[in-house]
Amino acid sequence: MTAPTINGTRYPQPIETLLPAARALPLLDGQEFPSRNRLMREFRIGAPKADELLARLKSEHAEHTRTETLRSAMAVRGAVLAPRTDTDSPMVPRLDYAEPIGPDPAPVPAVPEHTPPPTAPPVIAPAAPSAEASTVGHPDTPTPPTAVKPVRPVAAWPVVLLALPAFVAVWSGWVGLGGLTGFGVVHPLPGIWDSFQINTAITLPIGVETYGAYALYVWLSGRVPDRARRFAKWSAIASLLVGAAGQVAYHLLVAPPDGAPWWITTAVSVLPVAVLGMGAALAHLVREDH
Repeated sequence: MTAPTINGTRYPQPIETLLPAARALPLLDGQEFPSRNRLMREFRIGAPKADELLARLKSEHAEHTRTETLRSAMAVRGAVLAPRTDTDSPMVPRLDYAEPIGPDPAPVPAVPEHTPPPTAPPVIAPAAPSAEASTVGHPDTPTPPTAVKPVRPVAAWPVVLLALPAFVAVWSGWVGLGGLTGFGVVHPLPGIWDSFQINTAITLPIGVETYGAYALYVWLSGRVPDRARRFAKWSAIASLLVGAAGQVAYHLLVAPPDGAPWWITTAVSVLPVAVLGMGAALAHLVREDH
């Protein structure tokens, strides 16, 4: 499908060439402008060019209407009423239009047939300030934030190393208390592995102190629901108290009669458990990623 012949050519025509032909299109009743689809069909043009052509027609129509309104207003303003004697009533003056009184109205300039729409002046974007621009004299200019040097995390292994002797003391106390209360060497696999034996006293420090350290981790991590965190908190405290009571009981049982008073033995026996709990808590907090 080719474009219609306008001015003797079938090539796609610019808007200035299509505009007179668009003005000459017959309109239907009640229409002021041809529709976009009709412009596309008549001139074989695309939708963008049809929209532009229709916008030009509407702009011309609006300019023409404004000019006609201005001319009518100037004509009414420039006319005055002049007295004239009526033949039926000689004494009653008749009002008629005469020459205007006062300064002559400004002549109305001739409106060309096609007035191109005014074009807006180009907007020039302000140049971005350079990084070397000084801020002296401009107190409102924000100062770029300085780069923060990353903080080197604290190593956690010294805390574990310091808490290790306390764990050895707690371990030996629980094993000794287990031996005094009936815990001892057993053969868990008779008939299968007769030579395999284990001291059940080690279940006491593993069950009490290891659980207490893990409960401390869960409590201080903050990564669990509130209900689990509350349980970990109170169970960790209970585990440490039970561990302290076990150490006190063992040392009071094995202490010689002429040894230190009971209250000194109690304080010294609790120290390994307290160091172990504080070391485990500090190791968890040091590794916490903030």
